[in-house]
Amino acid sequence: MATVAVLGTGTMGEPIARNLVRAGFDVRVWNRTREKAEPLAEDGATIGDTAAEAAQGAGFVLTLLADADSTAETVEEVAFADGAVWVQMATVGVDGAERLLELAREKGVAFVDAPVLGTRKPAEEGELVVLAAGPDDALDRCAPLFEAIGQKTRRLGPAPNGSKLKVVVNLWLLAVTEGGAEALALAEALGLDPREFLATIEGSQIDTPYLHLKGEAMLERRLEPSFKLKLAAKDAGLAVEAASRAGVETRVARAVQEAFEAADEQGHGDEDMAAVYYAAKRS
Repeated sequence: MATVAVLGTGTMGEPIARNLVRAGFDVRVWNRTREKAEPLAEDGATIGDTAAEAAQGAGFVLTLLADADSTAETVEEVAFADGAVWVQMATVGVDGAERLLELAREKGVAFVDAPVLGTRKPAEEGELVVLAAGPDDALDRCAPLFEAIGQKTRRLGPAPNGSKLKVVVNLWLLAVTEGGAEALALAEALGLDPREFLATIEGSQIDTPYLHLKGEAMLERRLEPSFKLKLAAKDAGLAVEAASRAGVETRVARAVQEAFEAADEQGHGDEDMAAVYYAAKRS
């Protein structure tokens, strides 16, 4: 099996690296905070002291870092092996993905833009959806990796189409979360049992399983992060940025961004994104 370097072993990078080990890949990992990478050694991964060390000689280098700036800074240190593929899997936005594509050209490495849909639990269970964009030959080579970590891969043409679709999906997802938070808060404020709202829409054409997942988390205050609110706020900003650049008016997206930023300012940034509920409830 090929050697795969995973740079960034946070909420998504750790389970992705673990599933690649289980699929038989020779996996090397690196993280700025080494302690977050160390549990992967028990699964059989090799921990690098630097990103350059982890990536040395690897056929595939996966980056799962916080944003485009940290990704670019890390990759600047990497000397890619001949024929290697750089697989960018973080949510970095359209502008960020274009910057990273240019960096790949400068380094002479094949670039696959492949952000994923899903949070920690789907990542642990290998049920992510991979939004893959790049040269056909590189995508063909990446297919076994994507099969090891996801339930489905969408091939979307040239990079950065993966990141373009990711901001589109995120806009919808964050709007559903914020809309659900406001509906539940309004039900409570009107003296209703907010679960009557969830029960009333259940199974109807306006229902969505995701709303029940996040709605119950809000009502039960189950806020152990599957995806941190501060990262959701970042993603909302990336959607607004992409829309502005494309000439699309995003009144809802701006309001959603403001709500997540307000909840972050209230101290909920490291909790699950369902904590946006507190920005609506206000008490």
